[in-house]
Amino acid sequence: MILIRQADAVQTPAVPGVVLRPPAVEDAVALGKLYFEAYDAGVAAATEREALEDIELTFAGGYGVLAPHLSRLAWNGDQLVGALLVVERAPWPDTPDCPFIIELFTARSHRRQGIAKLLLSECANTAIALRADEKNTPAVTLYRSLGFQEG
Repeated sequence: MILIRQADAVQTPAVPGVVLRPPAVEDAVALGKLYFEAYDAGVAAATEREALEDIELTFAGGYGVLAPHLSRLAWNGDQLVGALLVVERAPWPDTPDCPFIIELFTARSHRRQGIAKLLLSECANTAIALRADEKNTPAVTLYRSLGFQEG
C-alpha cells in the first residue's frame, strides 16, 4: 500500500544520545550491514553482501535520485542505529510524484526508542510518500500516527 503525508510541521522528538546527519557514500558498508541486520533473513536481502549491493545501488541512483536534504542516518556514538533513505521521485509507475521514502530501518537493539519518529520528523515540512506492507501492523500504525494516509 502507498501512504502519503502532506507537508506539516511536527514536533521533533528527542532521543538521548542519537545524532542525525545526511548519508554519504562512505557510509555504504555500515548501511549495508545495518540494512541486512534490521530485517529477518531474506526480507531485505538474502546475504549481507546483497544488502550492501542494494545500498550501493541506492547511492548510484538505481531507485531514483537520493535526496540528501531529506535522507538521514541516526548515530549513537560511532554506531549506526537507524536510516531514512529518500529519493526525489520513485521510478515505479504506481508511486506519486513527490519525494519517496525507499527505506526506513532501525537496529533491532534500538527499536521502540523513537528513532523512526525522529528520522521521519526530518522530512515533516515536505509532502512525502512510502510503500508499506499492510500486514506490517507496527509500521503502518507508526506511519498513520505521523499523518500518513492511504493514497
